[in-house]
Amino acid sequence: MISLLASQIRQYKRDTLLAPLCTALEVLMELLIPFITAAIIDEGIEAGNLPQVLRYGAIMLLFAFCSLGCGVLAGRFSARAAAGFACNLRDAVFCKVQSFSFSNIDKFSTAGLVTRMTTDVTNLQNAFMMLIRVAVRAPLMLVCSMVMCLFISVRLSVIFLVALVVLGCALALIMCRTTRIFDRVFRKY
Repeated sequence: MISLLASQIRQYKRDTLLAPLCTALEVLMELLIPFITAAIIDEGIEAGNLPQVLRYGAIMLLFAFCSLGCGVLAGRFSARAAAGFACNLRDAVFCKVQSFSFSNIDKFSTAGLVTRMTTDVTNLQNAFMMLIRVAVRAPLMLVCSMVMCLFISVRLSVIFLVALVVLGCALALIMCRTTRIFDRVFRKY
């Protein structure tokens, strides 16, 4: 099923690859800003060195604008890739429906076919866009934050790691329970 859906990316592979790349650059720029803030405080404000404050402030602004630009580009690439994916998927579904025999067409209602061509494909489009942006951003932010925390303080990183494990276990528990509930509701309706 995944390979069938992935084949619908076709001419949008470039956008599909550029969206996570821009997202990764956005995350990196965002995570470097606290280090620049620390440098402003340590080397500029405490030392009373105004030129150093201005220099680091300009670097921080540059990083912030780079992060913003990468975020905008990631949004643009992911939207284009997702819209193209949905267009190709609708075309494939339409071609498949056209190849049905009359006995197969009688098994589906017109409303059901229209729903599959519109709502279902739109849901897949949104899921694909979330996958190439959020599913890349969240793990990258987590891993890079952990690395940055190790640079700042190993002792503090242990607390961060324990909190991460506790939150991960809680999330896994919630997902298991809600999946069971979803399955029951899905079977009922």
